[in-house]
Amino acid sequence: MSTSQRGDDEGRQAWLRDVAADVARQDRSSSAERAANILRRSITEGALRPGAQLSEIELTEVLDVSRNTLREAFRLLTHEGLLVYKLHRGVFVPELDERDVVDLYRLRRVLEVDVVRGLANRSPELPEERLEPLQADVEAAEAAALAGRWPAAGTANMRFHRHLIGLADSARLDDITGRLLAELRLLFHVIATPQELYEPYIARNRGIFELLWERKYDRAADQLQVYLVDSEQGLLDAFKAR
Repeated sequence: MSTSQRGDDEGRQAWLRDVAADVARQDRSSSAERAANILRRSITEGALRPGAQLSEIELTEVLDVSRNTLREAFRLLTHEGLLVYKLHRGVFVPELDERDVVDLYRLRRVLEVDVVRGLANRSPELPEERLEPLQADVEAAEAAALAGRWPAAGTANMRFHRHLIGLADSARLDDITGRLLAELRLLFHVIATPQELYEPYIARNRGIFELLWERKYDRAADQLQVYLVDSEQGLLDAFKAR
């Protein structure tokens, strides 16, 4: 076995251990949805990369579900565009392209900017404690960056945007956001290193949070609009450079 193959195998085994630990923390009321939630989180946090094949044998064991339940979870995620079935080959994490970048960022701007701008008209006014999760995400990303833990910085960044949309108090938006962020993480793998991807946006997340804290919602929305345009262009440039 080559060094590269050994590294891939060790990474896969580490991911399976993380999945098994996640299972122990989940509500067991809906096995298929529980399994889908865990796999979706693995995609969102970067543990499952584009092109990865999922093994029914491995996952039925670590997820503690039947093969039929796992296949139902696969169907749920396939419907969301987070998995693809290839005839006679199995189930894979999809590989996205420039068209997906444009489509997903159009949706991001509609959702995120509108949520932030809409806070100005909220009644009653947004309480400060609702911003505490965003503050925690910003601080977690900053600490991870100082320690050189760039994948952790990326996970904190994803949580920042989830909590940002969560300010709308909409279960439907929260569901859409879960799928959106998972697809975005698949796109982010086109950037060569996590540091290159996330470092430019750590301070910008801090700036948006501080504007929200000061209740300068229109300015925060304007900054977020530019932020998302820049992020989209960075991904498009990375695809062109491949």
